[in-house]
Amino acid sequence: MTAPPISALAYAPDAATGAAPAVLAVRQLRLTDFRNYRQLRLECGCDPVVLVGANGAGKTNLLEALSFLAPGRGLRRARLDEVCRRSRGEGDAAASTVAAAAAWAVAATLDTPEGQLAIGTGLDAGRSDGALPRRVVRIDGRPATSQTALGRHVAAVWLTPQHDRLFLDGPGERRRFLDRMVAALHPEHVGDVAAYDNALRQRARLLADGGRDAHWYTALEDTMARHGVALAAARADTVHRLDAAARLGIGPFPRAGLAMTGDVDGWLETMPALDVEDRLRDQLAAGRLRDGESGTTSTGPHRSDLAVRHLDLDLPAAEGSTGQQKAILVSIALAHARLMALSRSRPPLLLLDEIAAHLDAERRAALFDEVVALGVQSWMTGTDAELFAPLRGRAQILRVTDGSIAAV
Repeated sequence: MTAPPISALAYAPDAATGAAPAVLAVRQLRLTDFRNYRQLRLECGCDPVVLVGANGAGKTNLLEALSFLAPGRGLRRARLDEVCRRSRGEGDAAASTVAAAAAWAVAATLDTPEGQLAIGTGLDAGRSDGALPRRVVRIDGRPATSQTALGRHVAAVWLTPQHDRLFLDGPGERRRFLDRMVAALHPEHVGDVAAYDNALRQRARLLADGGRDAHWYTALEDTMARHGVALAAARADTVHRLDAAARLGIGPFPRAGLAMTGDVDGWLETMPALDVEDRLRDQLAAGRLRDGESGTTSTGPHRSDLAVRHLDLDLPAAEGSTGQQKAILVSIALAHARLMALSRSRPPLLLLDEIAAHLDAERRAALFDEVVALGVQSWMTGTDAELFAPLRGRAQILRVTDGSIAAV
């Protein structure tokens, strides 16, 4: 038996003050040389946005541009030079040259609970010395020291067709999916993940090269322990809270149970965080010979996994049908948006690519009702405008045609 929707109650204006829920919304989006967009200026309201059009028209490119308003590598996890616009008809070599030399930019004006905010980000065009491309960020016209500053203002969570295999693929994909939701609640999580992964790679290279400097190993393993336990603790907190929200269910969407599995995750359940740091340092030091021989680091939060269970069917999510797995993903994403709105007083940008593909009419209607009740600016894409008919009058429905956009 599924739980009834509770969003209308959770997000209704306060009866005493009339205060509306806090909103994070893109009011203007500007793209320059981004994917198939040479120049784009799009004005938006706070309502959900629906992008319809043929495959290859540029719908997903718009979602990817929005994903760069938050920290990280974006919706496709593309290299920075892969995002640059390429002219039609160019050969592979010419296109690569253009992409390497050109810059791209995403700029947006957003409504936030603190007021209006301007964000600009893109590829640094000033680096022509053969160095790796660098992403630059400006917030209200001022340069940010790193893209992690975006996390204090913008959270974005997305579902794409590639996530349809999330429960069947390896744990790395599930960790990345989870880490985006963790960063929305714990903005510092992005920095902890980056620092841990960097130290992990350096230690692996040192082991592969046969390095014998014990001080260097100790320094790297100390970094891994400090940032690794911090990121594991943030994951644990998020999963604990998300599990409580996902167990409620939303209309016809299934109830989901979530838990972390892994050595460090188990230690955190029974030990103080500082003791877990010491234990991880000890394990890493003791495992140097084994890790050098195997070519992998055997202990740490990079080995953790997100376990998801379909509670209504009482089975692991991976054993459900394609449609059931899609429904669980949507249920988790909506539960996270609800959790964000209640705990950080702002829902995230919700980017849903080809979201209607495996949802029946009842679940599509329930999804649309939920995003409207949440007050979230959800951006949804699809090839068939009729699938979004229940949103007419409640959303901005736009047609995308080869890099141009018009209202439907």
